[in-house]
Amino acid sequence: MTPMPATAAVRVRRAELSDLDDLAALEESSFATDRLSRAQYRRHLDSESAQVLVASANHRHFLGTAVVFFRKGTQVARLYSIATKKEARGKGVGSALLEAAEKLAARRRCVSLRLEVRTDNEDAMRLYERLGYRRIGHYARYYGDGADAWRYEKVLD
Repeated sequence: MTPMPATAAVRVRRAELSDLDDLAALEESSFATDRLSRAQYRRHLDSESAQVLVASANHRHFLGTAVVFFRKGTQVARLYSIATKKEARGKGVGSALLEAAEKLAARRRCVSLRLEVRTDNEDAMRLYERLGYRRIGHYARYYGDGADAWRYEKVLD
């Protein structure tokens, strides 16, 4: 596999049916538990209450994904999942996905974006905090493997 150049432009777009294989493969390689299935991704592609974003570079080189949920009756969006390919980490893909998720939530008149993160995922917590997210809660044994989670929130402009 060719490494991603540090200068490659990251493009974020709404996921399409043709992305399902890449989405399922990244989910499988990124998470040991609490994975979205291919069928769940398929449902989210056509959902009013969810949006699946994909990041790519150099046209169709798939780099990562983010899944954002919206609930009726609330102005809080939820970043359900975010994942990047190993070779793309540290190259702006996560930041680009988060920025796109925030813009999407703001367009849908949400006032904040919330997420949960494993308490042992220091890289992700550094990214969220660098981008203006603040820790607002803790969940014991939140994940399927028993790991705890922190809840973060960012108030949107």
